Amino acid sequence: MSPDPEILRLAAFTDVPGGGNPAGVVLDAGALDDAAMQAIAADVGYSETAFLTGGADREYDVRYFSPVAEVPFCGHATIATAVALAQRDGLGDVLLRTAAGPVAVRTAADGDGDDDGARAITATLTSVDPEVSEIGDADVDAALAALRWTRDDLDPALPPRVAYAGARHLVLAAASRERLADLDYDFDELKSYMSDRDLTTVDLVWREAATTFHARNPFPVGGVVEDPATGAAAAAFGAYLRALGAVTPPVRVTVHQGDDMGRPSRLLIDLEPGRAAVQVTGGAVRIPHA
Repeated sequence: MSPDPEILRLAAFTDVPGGGNPAGVVLDAGALDDAAMQAIAADVGYSETAFLTGGADREYDVRYFSPVAEVPFCGHATIATAVALAQRDGLGDVLLRTAAGPVAVRTAADGDGDDDGARAITATLTSVDPEVSEIGDADVDAALAALRWTRDDLDPALPPRVAYAGARHLVLAAASRERLADLDYDFDELKSYMSDRDLTTVDLVWREAATTFHARNPFPVGGVVEDPATGAAAAAFGAYLRALGAVTPPVRVTVHQGDDMGRPSRLLIDLEPGRAAVQVTGGAVRIPHA
């Protein structure tokens, strides 16, 4: 293998390069050690870059690195990786062996195609078994202080919880769209808070309608102020909604994220009766790179 592997760049949870969440993807990372992967992720500069090894029978080992550290699972980079594999190898099912556990992903062609006849590709990941746990008042207050929020800013119908579906996220529901739009947090304080509690992002959400939400995800532990689309948080949020009885499966939930950053994204969450795992669907497109 070349010492300089091909680095693909895709925007996930969007159908245009200027939307969604950019991810780096290295489809052949077998010759890279940890330091090389971390250096590539830092150079790419996106919130995560995925690195694949193996490949027998459409099964791969995958690792995810932010610009500053490895993370156990990343949803948007998983979607980007699956689309890149489909573009190279064809549509179908793949199994990604992540640090959080095996994640099955299915790719499909979507829509009627563009002017050149090319059809967009979407990917659907199936999460590891999720967990949702309560969080103490003192921990909630510390998070609110770092965010510069108060208890009055929260929606009492959607109480704070820690949700996991491959990575841990603190879910906080805003009482208004205006509160969600005004994000001005203490980066260092929130980073310290999250590091102490092994949180990947804080999933800030606002409920527009019964199955429609808006979200923002501060990600200071990854060296990023905010993620424009967070698939891992979407999976965890689906588990959160089900645990609270806020939705009734079978149901599809739509999450709009990235609008306040100028990178609009759409994440689709599917919950099925009698099935713990959460499915998250989105598209991905190549980002032009010189």
